[in-house]
Amino acid sequence: MSREERNTYTIKDDAHMGEIKIADEVVSIIAGLAAMEVDGVASMAGNATRELISKLGMRSLSKGVKVDVLEGIVTASLALNLKYGYSIKTITAKVQEKVKASIENMTGLEVADVNIRVAGVEIPEEV
Repeated sequence: MSREERNTYTIKDDAHMGEIKIADEVVSIIAGLAAMEVDGVASMAGNATRELISKLGMRSLSKGVKVDVLEGIVTASLALNLKYGYSIKTITAKVQEKVKASIENMTGLEVADVNIRVAGVEIPEEV
């Protein structure tokens, strides 16, 4: 199994102290964790390969998240499974706000877009 290519981005370059680089997977993890903190989000949705890897125990915190960073500007795309009974419009707006704030606060990168794809709705068994 080949290892995915990791992109890194310089978030600080100081001649006296050195530079700070961040991997794109770190930005993905921040986005995924922020999304999961929003009430109404059941889980992240991933592609079939990531779902299989998850079942085998190699859980990825960035499952269902894709980030692109170009010249310090981030575009994030998240695939989510939501809980039944919640407003999709309200939850997705909260996720967008939370993901944007988390990435900007933790990395200093600017977030241009947070795109959400609702992949499914998790229905409780008693409904």
